[in-house]
Amino acid sequence: MSIPQSGGGPIEHYAQLVDLLADGCKPKDQWRIGTEHEKFGYCQDTLLPLPYDGPRSIKAVLEGLQGRFGWNPVMEGDNLIGLVKDGANVSLEPGGQLELSGAPLETIHQTCDEVNQHLLEVKAVSDEIGVKFIGLGAAPEWTHAQMPLMPKGRYKLMNDYMEKVGTHGTQMMRRTCTVQVNLDFGSEADMVQKLRVALALQPVATALFANSPFFEGKPNGHKSWRARIWRDLDADRTGMLPWVFEDGMGFERWVEWVLDVPMYFVYRDGKYINALGQSFRDFLKGELPALPGEKPLLSDWADHLTTVFPEARIKQFIEMRGADGGPWRRLCALPAFWVGLMYDQTALDAAWDLCKDWTAEQREALRVAASVDGLQAKVDGIDMHALAREAVAISEAGLKARAMPGAGGLVPDETHFLNTLKETVETGKTPADELLDHYNGDWNGDLKRIYADYSY
Repeated sequence: MSIPQSGGGPIEHYAQLVDLLADGCKPKDQWRIGTEHEKFGYCQDTLLPLPYDGPRSIKAVLEGLQGRFGWNPVMEGDNLIGLVKDGANVSLEPGGQLELSGAPLETIHQTCDEVNQHLLEVKAVSDEIGVKFIGLGAAPEWTHAQMPLMPKGRYKLMNDYMEKVGTHGTQMMRRTCTVQVNLDFGSEADMVQKLRVALALQPVATALFANSPFFEGKPNGHKSWRARIWRDLDADRTGMLPWVFEDGMGFERWVEWVLDVPMYFVYRDGKYINALGQSFRDFLKGELPALPGEKPLLSDWADHLTTVFPEARIKQFIEMRGADGGPWRRLCALPAFWVGLMYDQTALDAAWDLCKDWTAEQREALRVAASVDGLQAKVDGIDMHALAREAVAISEAGLKARAMPGAGGLVPDETHFLNTLKETVETGKTPADELLDHYNGDWNGDLKRIYADYSY
């Protein structure tokens, strides 16, 4: 979850809203990769989620990382809510999920080194206090009441609002985890092509990374319950955004949509001011009920941009948001998959050819089917398994064309990071399918086996 934005001064002209996004355009040699991943922490002996405070807690893990590995604290009031170091940050999701938002890096090799270092640091700290972490798309057993709400003002406001819109918002906040990647664009036209491919093929990522077949202690009938949750959360700010595929799409069209999304808050002097359901358009006119007579800062607009949650979104980069959190190897596979599709023009064109003729109804149906059936999804003759096979092959070709070496030049490119996805395509089994096989096989229906077998 995003941290408060800062800087930029007052908004005096509408063009500043558009320019903030357009300022993200970069030449190709400056394109970077920012990987984010979340994981659930739990007490090793009780198998219950971590509280915020106490000897075995999220706060204790953060303090351990700060003390042992040189991370700098991020405070909200008296509460330690995150850490920063070297362009990366560690933050808390609403239910205590621990998230690494990685630094902007040049290659998947560097991204994977960063992931490995982070997980090793977390393990070193957590092992000493009897805490474990597990990578899944949804909490397998824990109820809403068992999941603490972290002491962040943003989350208190969001929680109150989520209880009034949709049906699954508080489940998303407390009981889901994702892995995503943030990628750059070179121009407005490049952004549009990438965003269209990202939205259309996000269900493929949902299927390949499906890893949440359990909820509240039993199978839930979905390969990705996390993706199911996102379908009924808040229609104003989620979804597949069919208008992105219409003529006239660009930065200004995105601005117009975000302006119509109801606000959550305004951040002032270290505190979140309740602006739930209010209009940023009114804010621009100095008519926001939460701050009468005050006009927004550019940082307020940057904050508001973080409160929309479609399957892919733009800020000064594009976020791919469709995948479940998962095991160690897949934390590197997700950025590799999208970098291969997005950072080579031949691959990007091929990816667009896969999906350019789909209707809005087909894209939405694929989103639904991916959450239910994973790779076994079928929509209007579109076979998800075959589609995933093609997408992974295009991504592999894109990574070969990038030819970014690793291991001091011993590894010629980044294609080996796709190996786990190639295995999934060959076997037809996603992580969710493997979990269900265990549950119905050697676990004998004992879901508590998941902790010992799947924790980091």
